[in-house]
Amino acid sequence: MKKLCAILTLGLLMFKTFGNNFNNEVKAVQGIEGEDKVIVGADRLTEYIPLLKGKAVGIMGNQTSVVGKDRTHLVDVLIREGVDLKFVLTPEHGFRGQIERGEKVVNDIDKNTGLPLFSLYGKNDKQDSIVKSVDVMLFDLQDVGARFYTYITSLHRVMELSVKHDKELIVLDRPNPCGDQVDGPVRKSDRFKSDVSFHKIAMIHGLTVGELAEMINGEGWLQDGKKCNLTVVRVLNWDHATKYRLPVIPSPSLPNYLSVRLYSSLCLFEATDISVGRGTDWPFQIIGYEKEFYGDFTFIPQEKKGMQKHVEGKGKMMYGVDLRSLDPSKQTFTLSYFLDFYNKTPDKSKFFARPEFFDKLAGTDLLRKQILAGLSEEEIRESWQDDLNEYKKMRAKYLLYNDF
Repeated sequence: MKKLCAILTLGLLMFKTFGNNFNNEVKAVQGIEGEDKVIVGADRLTEYIPLLKGKAVGIMGNQTSVVGKDRTHLVDVLIREGVDLKFVLTPEHGFRGQIERGEKVVNDIDKNTGLPLFSLYGKNDKQDSIVKSVDVMLFDLQDVGARFYTYITSLHRVMELSVKHDKELIVLDRPNPCGDQVDGPVRKSDRFKSDVSFHKIAMIHGLTVGELAEMINGEGWLQDGKKCNLTVVRVLNWDHATKYRLPVIPSPSLPNYLSVRLYSSLCLFEATDISVGRGTDWPFQIIGYEKEFYGDFTFIPQEKKGMQKHVEGKGKMMYGVDLRSLDPSKQTFTLSYFLDFYNKTPDKSKFFARPEFFDKLAGTDLLRKQILAGLSEEEIRESWQDDLNEYKKMRAKYLLYNDF
């Protein structure tokens, strides 16, 4: 506790607001027609600021936690409104969203705000003393709608900590940019539970973080079936049929709307040695490997900011396919890219370079076994329909917005 107090004191002494310095480091994603009508939870100040006044507040946030069309960071807004903000919990990729996938996120002091930063990613999944020190927790992260995107794992951990220390949790909801689809295998067995497959939901889950929080509560998924004291500040003028481009990129490898829409289909390649464009300007928009038979399109991955240690094929010529001309709004989950590269591979026994990780991404080992057995996408899809239909029934109970 002494160490905690020292960090908090240092944070106050170093205090500065985010200001324009933060926004200059964030690459915005172009908007689409009509999205100016969408009002995200963080924009609805009159709904949640009164719930924070006179209380010590902690927040889980990152570079996506912005307010208004000028993208003022939520931290600045809270301070401007006189909220007693004590610390920030950070997810994968860190507070500024610049840390590479899978890399350790350490506890730190943010140089621009002076606020203490405490990681809630990976092995740093318990931050009991700091959550105990506040009255209420805020959660504001932009998810992308795929089960293996770890921001929803962080949501679960914040809920667990809030329950454990009897704290109210306020989730500032945001649209799901892939919320117009529900697809893929449903994770059932805890054998495949991990940071990339934490919940018993479909791979493309079709939920906002607010809806998922309601599901976690309602299905008794917190320890001992306890319920979190949860308030969800809803999005206005959005439903699951609405296309929505993110105002701020959620992580270094998802730089635009197309990459977000293709992510759920291409992330399975992370368990192989196939490149999905990390180390280029087009991650999750191109696919390739070192052999010419994979395709006519070529590229050479190099180290780039946020893509340095985990760059498949770094410095080598990759041959594959270029997806950059696709219409983002028409992209939905498909196994076609993965099966195409698998079928072109001569020695298929080596295609799954990290089979255990693939099974965690898929939430099951059945998908890998089906691919090895030569099943078509149609046959594979048919095998998960019963589970998917049951999941859709459960999902319907927790929808806060009209469905697609």
